[in-house]
Amino acid sequence: MESVERRVRWLSTAIIDHANRVRPNPSGMKVGGHQASCASMTSIMTALWFHGLTAQDRVSVKPHASPVLHAINYLLGTLDASYLTTLRSFGGLQSYPSRAKDPDPVDYSTGSVGIGATAPVWGALARRYVDGHFGGAQSGRQFSLLGDAELDEGAIWEAVRDPMVEGLGEVVWIVDLNRQSLDRVVPGMAADRLRAMFAAAGWQVMTLKYGRLLEELFTRPGGTELRTRIDAMANPEYQRLLRCTAGELRERLPGSGSIAQPIAGLLADLDDPTLLAALRNLGGHDLSALLGAYEAIDDTRPTVIFAYTVKGWGLPTEGHPQNHSAVLTADQMRQLASTLGTDLDDPWRTFPHGSAEAALCADTAERLRRHRCEAVPPPAVPKDLGRPTPAGTGNTQQALGRTLLDLSRQAPQAASRIVTVSPDVSSTTNLGGWMNKAGVWSFTERTDWFADDAETLLHWREKPDGQHIELGIAETNLVGVLGELGATWSRWGQPLLPIGVVYDPFVNRALEPWSFGIYAGGQSILVGTPSGVSLAPEGGAHQSITTPSLGIEQPGCVSYEPAFAIDTEWCLLAALGNLGKPEGSSAYLRLSTRPVDQSLAAVPTDPAARERRRRQVVAGAYVLRRAERPAITLAVMGAMVPEALAAAARLAGLGVGADVICVTSPDLLARALQGRRGLGDDPSWILGQVFPAERSTPLVTLLDGHPHTLAFLATVNNVPVTTLGVSRFGQSGAPDDVYRYHGIDADSVVAAALDLADPPP
Repeated sequence: MESVERRVRWLSTAIIDHANRVRPNPSGMKVGGHQASCASMTSIMTALWFHGLTAQDRVSVKPHASPVLHAINYLLGTLDASYLTTLRSFGGLQSYPSRAKDPDPVDYSTGSVGIGATAPVWGALARRYVDGHFGGAQSGRQFSLLGDAELDEGAIWEAVRDPMVEGLGEVVWIVDLNRQSLDRVVPGMAADRLRAMFAAAGWQVMTLKYGRLLEELFTRPGGTELRTRIDAMANPEYQRLLRCTAGELRERLPGSGSIAQPIAGLLADLDDPTLLAALRNLGGHDLSALLGAYEAIDDTRPTVIFAYTVKGWGLPTEGHPQNHSAVLTADQMRQLASTLGTDLDDPWRTFPHGSAEAALCADTAERLRRHRCEAVPPPAVPKDLGRPTPAGTGNTQQALGRTLLDLSRQAPQAASRIVTVSPDVSSTTNLGGWMNKAGVWSFTERTDWFADDAETLLHWREKPDGQHIELGIAETNLVGVLGELGATWSRWGQPLLPIGVVYDPFVNRALEPWSFGIYAGGQSILVGTPSGVSLAPEGGAHQSITTPSLGIEQPGCVSYEPAFAIDTEWCLLAALGNLGKPEGSSAYLRLSTRPVDQSLAAVPTDPAARERRRRQVVAGAYVLRRAERPAITLAVMGAMVPEALAAAARLAGLGVGADVICVTSPDLLARALQGRRGLGDDPSWILGQVFPAERSTPLVTLLDGHPHTLAFLATVNNVPVTTLGVSRFGQSGAPDDVYRYHGIDADSVVAAALDLADPPP
């Protein structure tokens, strides 16, 4: 195994070397790579892959160690040698591990600090959910390999302390404690404090600080003093000693005071190679220590292993504070090849057939071979539940909960695959009825002590077959779970239809990890509600301005902002029908609590006309009102429809005909426009139906969000445009006052329309 570790260290270094120093680079742009970050991980990963893993285990590899993963896969025969020269090239090995883009096995996409580390936590939860509801997800540990500097990320601690995590005994984090960040040696890692924080969260904590050689030296005369000296040593001083010669070590390592003489005596008995090796003999580079730790993992609770390492271990750059992105020179590579028993001129050489190393690689490959699971097709989701237009007023947030309940009655097979997730906002986002019916998911059944309380409306029945997952107040945890629940179709062949609800003002907080989950193949629906300044009394602290344009800007996602309850139903059903399959996509629904007269939707009663309306709703827009002779077009989205219709009526009284277009998805309209221009494959029929050229007029756009979201609509027919929306922090107050403050009230719409329809000379 030590021989294999040396080859892994060489291959990972050579992969980066070829990308930076050997492969032609006509652009002159830096290619990059992290030889030092890889070297600190090779022992940890060699021991794990070649002894600790089973075929059911999954591993998230820290981003900068991706070449180590590729080196191991190459030795195991799951990566062709032709890819070893393609790191960071177009179509080649990705900069960081990618499930979707790398040619070899990758369990988790990483690259966004903190998110890749926490993904296996949510992967463990998703596996348990699938196995408990449908079976076939087997078991297996979920490993995270992360750097110590990654523990600075808040997402790490949000995951560690969530109540859902403490029972996940299959979760194992291995921290590469090399005491360096990107720019420096970390002055005080406070490892004891970190260990205490994990222990306080109920995790098993193991520390691998010293290897066999150092531990043996500690037993000799002067050894106790040597341990005391190293334990008390500041990180920068230790790193500086790694750069010393043996002679300099004998002078500097003893330090001062009463312990100096015993340490000097101990060092005097060591030859130079042993002395140099001893200083570097940390637990994270000692294979036997690592194997012992893997065997001691307690599967009843999460585990964290702090493995002390040297960044750049075994490389000429080891321990240097600026080694993070340093690339070895040709002479250094040739020297390293000689040290590690390989050849710079034949860098991809494998172990000889019949050797012990080749046999270990073959045995490991067979042990880790995974059998492809049969994929269950996602359930058929109805396009229309046939609900008539509701009477009176209602809002789109209410429609979310009602649609889920209707779906459970009319399409139970599809409803059985739905799993909702919330960061402690279930009741305030109208999921109460769904939760009462579907139950709350828990590892074990728990007593609902308020079940017999007549005043209790939300019944908190926690059971293994529940379909709602309740997390603590942390949006990053919410979307982390969504990403993994949305990837079960590709991991275990069991599709889920995950829906996460969060207050829309906090969607941006969750956007980056949700986006990364989509990149990694997770398909889910994120519902932001309530939204905008329509939640007027909450004021500027609870408003969302930029969220309406998210779908335009987010790959792998369709965004909807429905105006009416029936629009919400149709959009949600369309989004559910796109989940759990290779060609699927995620969705974002922005909903409101503003009461709106549902009769304004004017849904046709004729079945064919109703279906036409439905198709338009899910394609991005539909016509609410046509004027006999239009002079202006009002394009409105979401909760602002009443203002647009009121403005159209007033304009008609002034002799200005106004078409009113209800936009349900600026995202899909933008794609349609690109498709019409030959810049994509998206269909463009919706533009001709809603914005026909023969009815092109100046345009006023209106929404409860940033006005740029709909500004592009002017280019459909190249007309003048005025965009109304919200572009500054809000105020508390009644909706009419707040709308007037932001210029999105009916008066503002009328004024903007008159300016465009009858511009001044």
